[in-house]
Amino acid sequence: MKNLLSIFLIFILMSCSSTQLVNNWKNPEIDTFEPTKILIIGMTSNKNARRKFEKKIKEEYLSRGIEAVTSLEMFGKSFNEDKKSESELIEIEKKLTNDGFDSILFTKVMGVEDKIVFSEEYDDFENTHRQFRDDYYTYQDIYYDRNYYEKYKVYHAETSLYCICSGEERDLIWKGYIDIIDPSSIKETVDDYINLVIFVLEEQQLINKKVPEENVVL
Repeated sequence: MKNLLSIFLIFILMSCSSTQLVNNWKNPEIDTFEPTKILIIGMTSNKNARRKFEKKIKEEYLSRGIEAVTSLEMFGKSFNEDKKSESELIEIEKKLTNDGFDSILFTKVMGVEDKIVFSEEYDDFENTHRQFRDDYYTYQDIYYDRNYYEKYKVYHAETSLYCICSGEERDLIWKGYIDIIDPSSIKETVDDYINLVIFVLEEQQLINKKVPEENVVL
């Protein structure tokens, strides 16, 4: 019953949002995970979106009593200006574990896809036009109506939760594949995306519930 309720809630959440959960994977060897200090990284060329995303999701972790630091706070704006070698990334991980971090939440936009839909639905076979003149008459707006085709963009994003716990394997804990449908504003899109990610993480027992304000880590 709980699983059915969770699926229903996810469906409701997605139907009212610009974001859709396409799929997600959880490490079968991990039942629950409670990070104590997490680094939040947003990988996108849109600096404004990156700043808003990291700040907003940091607030979500802080409200749950979890220490959170954004990549902008940790490394500054110049972090992604130069490509990092594997050895450099290994050293970054070592520094993070030495500084008490046990997890990384890494979000990236993988690609953008243009979609085109028709303002009219296709006819099914039973209702299809049997004569040319009917068919032509019905669909001739294709020539004249510039709004007959609706174009929109779909952004394919991934969010991954990694364990970098000291003395343990640095493994992937969870990954979610999320589509952002025709975003209209950065703020609304960031809010929708984070609400969906946090909801799924809670359902997967990979983040705890919010704590009273007096217990929030500042």
